[in-house]
Amino acid sequence: MVTVIKTGHSIHRILNYNENKVKEGVAVFMGAGNYPIDDANLTINIKLNRMLKQTALNENVTRNSVHISLNFDPSEIALSKEKLMAIAHTYMEKIGFGQQPYLVYQHHDAGHPHIHIVSIKVREDGSRIDTQNIGQNQSEIARKEIEISFGLVPAERHKRKQDYELKIVAASKVLYGRTPTKRAITNVLDVVLNQYKYTSLPELNAVLQQYNIMADRGSENSRVFANKGLLYRILDQNGNKAGVPIKASDFYSKPTLKFLEEKFIQNEQRRKPHKLRSKNTIDFILLGNKPVRLPELLERLEKEGINTVLRQNTDGLLYGITYVDHRTKCVFNGSALGKQYSAKAIQERCGAESASLNKTTFKIKNSREGQRQWDSQDSILKETSTVLPISDLGKVLDQLLQPEQASDYLPKQLKGKRKKKKRKGQSDNQ
Repeated sequence: MVTVIKTGHSIHRILNYNENKVKEGVAVFMGAGNYPIDDANLTINIKLNRMLKQTALNENVTRNSVHISLNFDPSEIALSKEKLMAIAHTYMEKIGFGQQPYLVYQHHDAGHPHIHIVSIKVREDGSRIDTQNIGQNQSEIARKEIEISFGLVPAERHKRKQDYELKIVAASKVLYGRTPTKRAITNVLDVVLNQYKYTSLPELNAVLQQYNIMADRGSENSRVFANKGLLYRILDQNGNKAGVPIKASDFYSKPTLKFLEEKFIQNEQRRKPHKLRSKNTIDFILLGNKPVRLPELLERLEKEGINTVLRQNTDGLLYGITYVDHRTKCVFNGSALGKQYSAKAIQERCGAESASLNKTTFKIKNSREGQRQWDSQDSILKETSTVLPISDLGKVLDQLLQPEQASDYLPKQLKGKRKKKKRKGQSDNQ
């Protein structure tokens, strides 16, 4: 079992998220804890008001809501409602929420069985429940005890915990007309917005467009643009806008332009430590006497988990390039890495013959299905034996760029002795 705990400012939003899932037919309400009436008689208003009245006892607690996800191994698809409710009750007791009002929902929108629990951090006496490090402390202890007592698959057997986040994007890209638009966009946004480090809307779209989605401000003369609004759209296989756009404010996570602008500032610092990895990878591929043409560069970058989004004018000339590093989850416009990584410089480094390629070549490169969740231990450059692995690149460049220590160039014995300076007023005979 894998647990995910998130806190929030709005109990309305968390409750509506789960209730909307029920309306869409991809979730069911399973039961409640510490409510005064039977589960069958619980209306949405009763569910909400019970929690609102208790959170009102301490208005100083701004992040007053709790959203918990308990995720089970795919082999445990047959867990009964009674067993899931027993697990939920036991878990809430063990993490210190046993006396809190809470609601339990089972979702069916992922490849593994999981339940969501909605609760609040304010006790009946108005005191606040401290959730600092609750995921590492109380939750981990509870998880291990529950796995043993209920005979569940231990979390340690899973290769990556992130596979069980509240909603992970599917491996296949979103196809307009095959998946309910809002749910498909939500699944992608929940992963990309939180995991990738982008500093502008074009950089964010460099990732989203690989899943046939884009964030759109509209034209400069539109009302959406004037009001600093933001729309999310599905794109067809040719990259054209398809279907009705959805306002950012209509999504549960509220991925508005204001929200993104705050992310841009945070990500500027968060991605700095990862610039060298992208620059080194590009430099190493272009290193050597044999010229590397642009298509080959893009292909070899892709092997190392770096996809490229290329921008061309109507004549097919390349004027912009963005690098999406799926290992570090960082997005860099070419100029953000440095002048020598811009579209113009990359073309020059690849040779003048690469300056203009047809649009079809770029479209194939930008729409590959290979948007894998890269792991730094999984990717190996499969080239000839004369090419060093990319993993050794940092060490090689560090040695090549290491400044020489001039003072140590000659052995100590061959260095001349320094002549002592005479102090002022001191005679030679002293």
